[in-house]
Amino acid sequence: MKSDLIKKVIAAATCVTLMAQPLLLTSCKNKNKNDGKPADYGTYGSDIAREIASKFPDRRAYSTGESQTGAYIEEKIKELGYTPEVQSFQGSGGTSANYIVKVEGTGFYCAQDDGTFVLEHRVAIIGTHYDADLYSEYRDDEEEYDDEDYDEDDEDYDDEDYDDEDEDEEEEEPEFRYDGISDNASGTACVLTALMAFKEYSNVGFDVWFVFFGAGTDNFTGAEAFYQSLSYEEQHSIDVMYDVDSLYAGDKVYASSGYKSLISTRRYEMRRKLYQAYDVCFSNTLYTNYGFDLYYNESGIKVDVDDDGVNDIFKEMPKTVSDFKVFDDRMIPVVYFESYEYNFTTYDQMKETKNLSLQDYGGNIRRTPADSTAFLDSVLVEEDYDRNGDGEIDCSGDRLQIRINCVAFIICEALLKGSDKGMTPAAYDAFRAEQTRQTYAVETTETSGT
Repeated sequence: MKSDLIKKVIAAATCVTLMAQPLLLTSCKNKNKNDGKPADYGTYGSDIAREIASKFPDRRAYSTGESQTGAYIEEKIKELGYTPEVQSFQGSGGTSANYIVKVEGTGFYCAQDDGTFVLEHRVAIIGTHYDADLYSEYRDDEEEYDDEDYDEDDEDYDDEDYDDEDEDEEEEEPEFRYDGISDNASGTACVLTALMAFKEYSNVGFDVWFVFFGAGTDNFTGAEAFYQSLSYEEQHSIDVMYDVDSLYAGDKVYASSGYKSLISTRRYEMRRKLYQAYDVCFSNTLYTNYGFDLYYNESGIKVDVDDDGVNDIFKEMPKTVSDFKVFDDRMIPVVYFESYEYNFTTYDQMKETKNLSLQDYGGNIRRTPADSTAFLDSVLVEEDYDRNGDGEIDCSGDRLQIRINCVAFIICEALLKGSDKGMTPAAYDAFRAEQTRQTYAVETTETSGT
C-alpha cells in the first residue's frame, strides 16, 4: 500500500510539473544541446581505449598489468579534476582495487505515507571492469622467449640463436596479438568519457558514482567487493546501475535489462531505465550524425535463461553476464551496454559477430585471441566520410570512437530522466507553486460565491 501511494503521488506531481514547467523535470545543463552535435567528444575515449590495450595488454585480475591499468585510470580521473577513492580488496588470486568517483546531485523530493515530501539522495552507478583475460584454452602462461635469448634493444633473437632456415617464419607477425581492446578497454574508455562529459551537466538529481571495477573476470569480484562495502542505507539508495562492456567488436550495440526483470510483477519497474536509454538514443540525432543505433534483443526465443528450470521469453536481456549481475541479484535495475548479435533463430547460435572476417573463433571475440587492436582495427576501421553530403568530411569511420562517444552520451542524458521515486528540487518547487495556485483559485472561487 505504501509503495502504491508513493507511486500515485509522484505520478500526479510529475504530471502537474510537466504541465507547469516542462523543462524542470529533466534538469539543466551548462551547455546548450543545440550548440553542436550530440556526443561530439572527439577521440578522447578511443585514444584511451587503444592506449590501455597498447600499454597494458596483459591485464589479468591481480596481475601487475591490472595494477598498472588501475594507476593509469586514477591518473586520468585526476586529469579531469576529480579525486578518486581507491578501494583495495582481496580476491581469489591476490589484491586488486576499485577506482571510484562520487559526484553529489541535488537529490529528489520523495513522497511519504503522510503526504509530505522529504529530500533524499538517490544514486546512479556507472560502472565497468578494467581487467582483461583470455579463456584458459587460449592462454599461454609461458614466456614466448627466454630472457637469455631475447634482445630487448632490437626485439629479435641474438645472432647465435638465429636460424637462417627459419628466417621467414620468425619474422612473420602473428595474426592475433591479444590485448583486450574490446573487452574491456572500450568499456573503461567509455566510462572515462562519460565522466569527462558529465562535467558539462549541472543540477542533476542523482548522486552519480563512476566505478572502475578490478577483477571483473574473476566472477565480478570487484563489483561484489564494492557493493559489500556500502552501508545498508547506501545499498538501498541505488536506483540504477549502468554497466558498459565490450563495445567494439560486436555487430550492433545493445542495451539490456538484468535477469531479475523476468519476474512478471517487477518487469516494468526493472526495465524502465532501459526504456529511458532507448528514448535518449531515438530522440537525439545519433543515427543522423554517426550512423549509430541502440538495439535491444528482440529474439523472443523461449529458453531457460536464468537456470530456474522454467523457459523464459528471451527478450530485452543479454546472453552474456558482466558486473551488472552483482546489482541485478539485489533487485537493482540495470542497463547493460555491449556489442553483440542477437539476430539468430536459436539461443546457442548467438555470438558477437556475423562478420565473415571475424570468424576465426566462431564469431566470438571476447576473451579470445581475436580481441586484438591490430586485428580488429584492420577489419573495422573505415575512412572518415561526408555523412550529410555537403562536400565536407564530417563523420569518423572509427567504429570504436563512435560507439564509445554515443554510449557515454546516452548514459549522461538518461540521468536527466530522474528518479522513479521522486522529483528534483526544481520540479518540486514547480509542483508546490502549482499546488498553491490551484488552492488560491479554489479559495477565491469559494469566497466570491461563484
